[in-house]
Amino acid sequence: MRHSQLKAFHHVALLGGFSRAAEALHLTQPAVSEQVRKLEQDHDVLLFHREKKRVILTGAGEKLLQLTKHYFEVEGQIADHLSESGAAAGGELRIIADSAQHLTGFLGPFQQRYPNITISLRAGNTGAILDELRAYNAEIGVVGSLTPGKDMSVLNLGATEITAFAARGLLPASQRTLTFRELAHLPLVFREDGSKTREKVEAAARAQGITLKPAIVAEGREAVRELAASGAGVGFVSAAEFGHDSRLVQYRLQGAGLEMSESMVYLTQRRDVKVIRAFMEFATGLQAQKAAAARPRT
Repeated sequence: MRHSQLKAFHHVALLGGFSRAAEALHLTQPAVSEQVRKLEQDHDVLLFHREKKRVILTGAGEKLLQLTKHYFEVEGQIADHLSESGAAAGGELRIIADSAQHLTGFLGPFQQRYPNITISLRAGNTGAILDELRAYNAEIGVVGSLTPGKDMSVLNLGATEITAFAARGLLPASQRTLTFRELAHLPLVFREDGSKTREKVEAAARAQGITLKPAIVAEGREAVRELAASGAGVGFVSAAEFGHDSRLVQYRLQGAGLEMSESMVYLTQRRDVKVIRAFMEFATGLQAQKAAAARPRT
């Protein structure tokens, strides 16, 4: 196979079409199409389903894309190494977090130190975040787990208690705690499968012989918050992520002692990617400073 054929395939797959790939590669569309056709022909494999102006990856194409993502990233690292000049890190850093609140102390200072790095941030649950990291669709994840897998490197961000919350007025004004038995008789708003908060709450209830059934399952923490604020039911969140919302009342889960650990994670095999290395070194240093400041002085 030729490097040019892999490059053509990679860009078509990433950009979703031959014309966009041709524009990005500064080639004609027929030239890109021919490179991909030769790659398929030489290896007797179909990489794309062609549907009018759309292209859809086949199973073989999906697997090859995973490999070319790694291949061209390593190529970029080689170029960085050979042209190392002490220049500031630059490029795009894609972060997916189960809650943006865990990143508020990192992103501003990091961007000031590395103005050439553009940061994009989106939300997801722990399961989806790990899938995206493994698919090379993000560089950094913030997840509700200290053990995301042997292929991940982890920076512990600490742990806070899991609490319940509901619209003001849904429960008696004097109430500030909830038992799992009480929760079993209330409408509950759960996050989608893959949420570590949901998993822990359900597991703790089962340990007491109680099954919690959601009235509503919503995708994303903000959706749960808005539904709870509307009076639709009781939601769950770690105390660090609750923030301030005058529409909501927070309730301690009695007899639970549930905590949500948060971790900053990345795919270990990508540790030498410049933007990942820069961000993790910065975040590790900031965490060390916070830990030192929190220690009692003697």
